[in-house]
Amino acid sequence: MAIFNSVISWYFKTRSSQLEYMQSHAPELQENIRRKLLKMAEDTEFGRKYDFENCSTIFSFREKIPINTYETLYPYIERMMHGEQNILWGSDIKWFAKSSGTTNDKSKFIPVSFESLELCHFRAGKDVLTNYCSRFENTEIFSGKGLVLGGSHQVNNMNEDIFFGDLSAVLLENMPFLGEILKAPKNDIALLSNWEEKLEKIVSTTIKENITSITGVPTWTLILMERVLEVTGAKTIAEVWPNFELYIHGGVGFVPYKERFLKLAGKPINFLENYNASEGFFGMQDLSTPDELFLMPDYDIYYEFMPMDQYGKEHPQLLSLEEVKLDEVYALVISTNAGLWRYCVGDTIRFTSLCPFRIKITGRTRLFINAFGEELMIENAEQAIKTACNVCNCSVKEYTAAPKYFSEQHDAGHEWLIEFEKEPTDMRLFNRVLDDTLKSLNSDYEAKRFNDLAMKAPVIHTMAQGTFYNWLNKKGKLGGQNKVPRLCNDRKILEDILSM
Repeated sequence: MAIFNSVISWYFKTRSSQLEYMQSHAPELQENIRRKLLKMAEDTEFGRKYDFENCSTIFSFREKIPINTYETLYPYIERMMHGEQNILWGSDIKWFAKSSGTTNDKSKFIPVSFESLELCHFRAGKDVLTNYCSRFENTEIFSGKGLVLGGSHQVNNMNEDIFFGDLSAVLLENMPFLGEILKAPKNDIALLSNWEEKLEKIVSTTIKENITSITGVPTWTLILMERVLEVTGAKTIAEVWPNFELYIHGGVGFVPYKERFLKLAGKPINFLENYNASEGFFGMQDLSTPDELFLMPDYDIYYEFMPMDQYGKEHPQLLSLEEVKLDEVYALVISTNAGLWRYCVGDTIRFTSLCPFRIKITGRTRLFINAFGEELMIENAEQAIKTACNVCNCSVKEYTAAPKYFSEQHDAGHEWLIEFEKEPTDMRLFNRVLDDTLKSLNSDYEAKRFNDLAMKAPVIHTMAQGTFYNWLNKKGKLGGQNKVPRLCNDRKILEDILSM
């Protein structure tokens, strides 16, 4: 395997010049992609309706094509799920990535074209490995296998030729040959729909493998690692998989999980964050600046950026890549090679560098709390949790927070449900540090907390072990890309968890 590892590592290292070109020519590549996407879809039903043929300039593109959400595109997507083609995109759509979103129970079905698989997701997978191999030249990652902890899929009942599943399952089902031989477990296990059955089979079939990397959502990966230790009797993952060196993650803020990962791993490992979603692959971690992501401009996705003061307006003014500014928060809007046109992803980002284009994910347009004008974003919450854990020598497993509205029974403020991995000895200190950190990070929050006038101090409930796992199980959301919403602007999820 040493020779194989050397050859594959060399192959990925040779592609590093492509990444450098991509980063240095981002605006030019973006304009080429915009024109290419319009050309591919100008004869579709959507393309004819909005006159794609005459959208050559950025001004006409913005004028003719409306901003869309999943709800506005759903009538087209529903027809595509019944087998109609040439609706939003010029090539046949056979696959849909099922996403439950983060704030409600309604499933979304995001179209996945052949082009989006090949030119976005799988190309991004190669670039992730190129990025890693270029940074860690002595990597032995290809001497073993990568454990991929994905979702499941099933045939869409509306048409026997149409398939849907978690994005991870769609990718596994269509995996290129090289990816197939480098991963574990086999698809007959990886695509099982019952999470608990899948967990047991993954553990039993991989504990004898040489696992060098793991890819998956942090919550489920930690459960897998703990189960491996239970089954084997080992104290750390290093005893079971001594060559484990890389964990690839995305989808949720990783800060609350890192300490626990390192403890279970039992040795130093590398972490690599990706910014990928059902709609496409948007960014990957800049390993020279670990808390920032490169925005990837050449995956057949055209990006636009909505300033937050434009969010919610009937005709918002959007910016292209060359128009953005540092440290401004933008809602991400995309047009893709699977037929999502000027589509609001729901994420908010800010640019930390314009040469190359680096970003940080700041939250969700719907994943925030702004009940009292405090504009609390997930980025603030993650940092406050980290600081409180450091001061109080504790660790958080899961959490969610929501507004607590003023009534005769209680004052206005925020209510937190926290499941600790290691509880603080002084809960009042934890609460105070959390609150003070939020004040230091967010001037709006600080203003509303001034003298307890608009908001009182947070109310924190310590939840029993397994609470969030049981809630996800109750919702049928174990495994895959499912995760606990961190911040909600209403109390629906918080009340549902408390009711258990």
